[in-house]
Parts: sequence; structure tokens; C-alpha cells
Amino acid sequence: MLVVDDSAFMRRLVSELVESDPAFCVAGTAVSGPDALRQVRALDPDLVTLDIAMPELDGLQVLQQLMSEAPRPVVMLTAAEGGEAELTVRALELGAVDFVRKPSGPISLDLARVRERLLQALHAAADANLAGAPLPARAERAPAAAARRSAVERAGRVVVIACSTGGPRALVGIVPRLPPRLGAAVLVVQHMPPGFTAGLARRLDALSALPVAEAVDGDALLADRVAIAPGGAHLLVEGPPGAARLRLAATPPMWGVRPAADPLLESASAAFGPATVGVILTGIGRDGAAGLRTVRERGGLAIIQDRHTATVHGMPQAALAAAGADRVVPLGDVAESIVAAVARLAAVDASSHPRP
Repeated sequence: MLVVDDSAFMRRLVSELVESDPAFCVAGTAVSGPDALRQVRALDPDLVTLDIAMPELDGLQVLQQLMSEAPRPVVMLTAAEGGEAELTVRALELGAVDFVRKPSGPISLDLARVRERLLQALHAAADANLAGAPLPARAERAPAAAARRSAVERAGRVVVIACSTGGPRALVGIVPRLPPRLGAAVLVVQHMPPGFTAGLARRLDALSALPVAEAVDGDALLADRVAIAPGGAHLLVEGPPGAARLRLAATPPMWGVRPAADPLLESASAAFGPATVGVILTGIGRDGAAGLRTVRERGGLAIIQDRHTATVHGMPQAALAAAGADRVVPLGDVAESIVAAVARLAAVDASSHPRP
């Protein structure tokens, strides 16, 4: 693999962390963006770790060129300071498989945690399906905020979307394609640490007809709004349809992550019952599988991304085995499937409560 960073210290430290796992070998290092492109052409590495902030060409510029010329799994390294969190979200949208926060030093207290996280990301990247999820088409500019927020209606139906590795790229292919009058609230769990989910929300909000924001504890659950679970907190739903509210919980991580999808799917289906749609997208592990099973047991609908378009098929595979699905679809059909599922729920609701 190739390690790219303009800091000699960081190149050495990352190389040592990588090679502590016998599954990986560092074939070379690069000190800048142009050097990275030269080394990729010369060494043809299977994996690349790529610094976000570099001279001459930054990480985003290098990533874009790599993905157009010679696509391969890339894990971004970020200091998560200043605007780097926003750039990291953009890198994931452009095709980076994952990102890892840099260690703060050779004897930092977080070094063991960074090593574990880096190796997890590299193993996922090594198995990633880059061909399955092409770069989403550029979305049209979202309507003016005032126009999008003119109507406020408490949600009678809810859509819960769960994703992990490869999720930001998938979400950019889904959320901007949802109509402004969807007829349901949309809640998203993307496995990300604090500091990054706000940038993801802003990016999706800029592209989408539906307003998108980080979830706030105590907020009413509104139709035709998208709420992103903030990093570091589980997102829950409390209260019945038409009067539900969002709750944030600092309870222990589940499946090693917080936010996790299972608590949200469980609480949303407890509150909304058959008026719930669960959507499981690309990601490592099995988060969301048990929650989706509960959604279906309570009469809700389940949509799962197919193997061919998932960057990592772990979460979809586990969900399908545990819960089954009403639809298993490629990424390009997920938005349409959500719209159809919500329309189906609305039709059932209308038939159950006919107008006098």
C-alpha cells in the first residue's frame, strides 16, 4: 500500500501502525499530491492512505484524479480541525472508502485506539466494492430554504435509513432524490464520530429538496424533514405518530458505535408501528439487522441495498438474513423505493381512516 502525508513524522508513524498487521505491507510513501500520483502510477498499490491537507494538490484533488484515472480503495487521514471535517465528508462522497483521525503523537493516549480504527478501515477498504456504486450524478441546486420550510406538519409516518462504510456516498445518491412532499419524516444513522455528522447534514441540505439538519434533543418529528443522528449520541423516537419527538441518548455504544441504528429502528417502530420504513445501506458489521427485524414484526416495511452496489455488504447481508425485506434494490433505486413505500403506507392509512 501507499502512505501519503506531507509530514515525515506522520508518514513514519502511519507506516508503523499499518505494518503492525501482517496483512499489510507499505510499498512506498509520498510527500505531496503530485508525488502521490507519481507513486500510484509507479507502484500500483492495492490501497492508499491519503492526507486531506497537503501542499500543491490537496487530498480531495488527488482523490478525484485517482478515481477518474485508476480507482482503488482510499482511506483518508484527517486532523479533524478547522474545515477538515467538511473536506472529509466531501472525500467520502467522492469515493474514499473511510476516514481515520490522525494520532496526536507517538506516545499519545489515543494511539492504540487509532491503530485499531486504522486497521479496521484498511481491512474494510481491502474488501470494498468500488465498481458497484458509481459517483452520484450532480444534484440540482436545492430550492431556497424559505420555500422548503414553508409548511410544518407533525409526522404520521417515519423512514429510518442506516449506513456505515460507504454511507455518505450512498446518501448523496438518495436524499437529494427524495421529493419535497415525501409525506414522512426521515431519520438517518451514519456511523461517524462527533464533529463530522454536522458537515454531512450541511452537505445533504445544500443538495436536497428536503431540509436536512442534525437531530436536536426534544425537537418535534416533522414530516418532510431529514434529521441526522449526531456523532456521539444514539438517536431515539419518543411518542405516538403526530406527537413524536426526537431524543438523544448517551447510553453505551452498541456494536462499537454511537450512534447505532438498532436503537433508532426499535424506538421508531415502537412509536409508529406499521407506519415505519426501515432502510439498510452499505456498511461493516450487523448494526440494523435486529432493528429491521423488529420493524417488520410490527408491520413496517424494509428496503435493503443490494450486494452489487454496496461498497461493503456487511450490514445489508446481516439485515437480509435476520429480517428479510420487502425490496432489495440497487443504490439507484433506493430513493424511488422509499417514495413508493411511503405512498403505500399513506394509502393504507387513507383506507383505514376514510373521509366522511
